[in-house]
Amino acid sequence: MRLSSYSPISQVISPALHPSVRSKGKRCIDIVGALLGLSITAILFLPIVFAIRLDSSGPIFYTQRRCGLKGKQFKIWKFRSMVTNAEQLKHMVENEADGHIFKNRNDPRITRVGQFLRKTSLDELPQFFNVLKGDMSLVGTRPPTSDEVENYSSYHLQRLNVKPGITGEWQVYGRSNVEKFDEIVRMDLNYQRKWSVHYDLLLILRTIVVVLGKQGAY
Repeated sequence: MRLSSYSPISQVISPALHPSVRSKGKRCIDIVGALLGLSITAILFLPIVFAIRLDSSGPIFYTQRRCGLKGKQFKIWKFRSMVTNAEQLKHMVENEADGHIFKNRNDPRITRVGQFLRKTSLDELPQFFNVLKGDMSLVGTRPPTSDEVENYSSYHLQRLNVKPGITGEWQVYGRSNVEKFDEIVRMDLNYQRKWSVHYDLLLILRTIVVVLGKQGAY
């Protein structure tokens, strides 16, 4: 199954929009949160840029095509935390996760500065730009790659019924310690069932606690 910028897969997932997609309250929180996040990014930008430059050659940002709402593809932005030829070296790294995700606790492609950026979640700061654009939300499901989605079952596709988020249940209740894809899907679908503006705010607050405590990140 090959995905386009707006895939016909959207007709397979669900014809109805999830309430969170239409929520003006959620969108207002996203805009305010994105502007605040981008302000923090601006303050930390130069130190992060210098650190990345000193540690390894290559671009400052890492971009990748991800699948969002209804399978629509978008370009996600992060501060680069791996060597520049990481994708070409991926086949040499063992996948320690179970299912349609890729994880390795000691991935040799991650740079020294990249380890710090990931541990503190600073590598994800540029994603506030994705939130401001509307491709992502502050809270949602983990944004998958197109090659992951190509192998999804109809059950897995349900996670694409909401916008992907910078954080979500997987970030709050497991983060990198969750290594089973079906467990991530279970949390994503649980989020969809429990969603409300208040629940989003609760997950945002819990995410701040988790990130500041550097819990479960690698």
